[in-house]
Amino acid sequence: MEILTSSRVLTPEGMGRKYIAIENGKIISLSDEKPEGELIDKADLVIMPGLVDTHVHVNEPGRTDWEGFETATKACAAGGITTVVDMPLNCLPVTTTKINLDEKLEAIKGKLFVDTGFWGGVVPESIDDLDELLNAGVLGVKSFLIHSGIDEFPEMKKEDLEKAMPILSKHQLPYLIHAEIDDGTGNTNISAKYESFVQSRPNSWEDKAIDLMIELCKKHHTKTHIVHLASSSALSKIEEAKSEGLPFTVETCPHYLSFASEEIPDGKTLYKCCPPIRDTKNREELWEAVKKGTIDFIVSDHSPCTANLKLQLEGDLEKAWGGIASLQFSLPIVWTEAIERGLSVESLSKLMSEKTADFIGLGDKKGRIAVGRDADFVIWDPDEEFVLTKEIIQFKNKITPYEGRTFKGVVYETWLRGETVFKDNKIVDTPLGTPILR
Repeated sequence: MEILTSSRVLTPEGMGRKYIAIENGKIISLSDEKPEGELIDKADLVIMPGLVDTHVHVNEPGRTDWEGFETATKACAAGGITTVVDMPLNCLPVTTTKINLDEKLEAIKGKLFVDTGFWGGVVPESIDDLDELLNAGVLGVKSFLIHSGIDEFPEMKKEDLEKAMPILSKHQLPYLIHAEIDDGTGNTNISAKYESFVQSRPNSWEDKAIDLMIELCKKHHTKTHIVHLASSSALSKIEEAKSEGLPFTVETCPHYLSFASEEIPDGKTLYKCCPPIRDTKNREELWEAVKKGTIDFIVSDHSPCTANLKLQLEGDLEKAWGGIASLQFSLPIVWTEAIERGLSVESLSKLMSEKTADFIGLGDKKGRIAVGRDADFVIWDPDEEFVLTKEIIQFKNKITPYEGRTFKGVVYETWLRGETVFKDNKIVDTPLGTPILR
């Protein structure tokens, strides 16, 4: 039996000296006094539940030159993420049927360095396959209300949503929505200025989509989840929906909480994502919503691609692929911004471990340092700084708008079910992750 300790162990009761007894990958006791066993003392490093990132595009099979399960889960291990959930696109085939899920499960064998779950997807022509897909073990499904960027994953209209939502209600699983509806108000003249791209996808696109999803959530009482919220003007409606007791949840991402559109240099396509990064006022309103709990949690929306698709030399914001790669660094990116706004390590853990674990139905296994849970930990120094350089990036295409920035929060070790998967800036050779199926 191993006993892990430090002066800063974060449990649901708070932070302080605790002795974590680990056996067979589980936490079997938590105590103030050292029990019998092999002691591993991490001095004053923070020992926190491993992060649970429920929004990552791994793109395997089919677009593994963009990413892949081996590189993505290695990046997770290096960043303190012990559980990740893969999105149903931009892989090929997209995960909209059980057959396509089976193909993905075949592709992941021997490649997982952290535990990995899967979202399914639903598009108009796959609604008849939805019941079977949900029975196959996905944690829920995602749809777009606007063109997804790839033709294999078309958007859902209101009448399609009306067919899908009762099926999800029956299974009591969440429906994840990319909430943008083109209402015809977007600027069509996109130049090198980031603001012109922002105006091409205005707040009203998100707001209109969220209004629709609240209306349908009321009607069908389906667990409805808005992914990557960027528009602060939708917050009052979201608050109202929550106050009515609707099963309505919302996430946002590091890029919406750290960047501001007016600070982005012209032609910098690495910042392109959909919905777009908005202005400083919008960013601070999102932070206030995080503090209040209107926004439930923070996830990476790691959306990688090959360097050529970003058209960096051309600086073409219109044609460049949209998406921001940050998977490995979401902890320090969010922490660096959070401490400036008075948030604690406890708050960070709730937003990036506890609430995300609960969201995917794994709160009894992940997301907390508590007896009976998996021994999943990130061991880190919240005060130490580092500069993000290409050399330390583990995800496949080492392009990110965060490169060259200084962050607080250095990950020293990551433990998965009692085993060290990252230590001394090295990832263990053996992939110890397992697939998570409901």
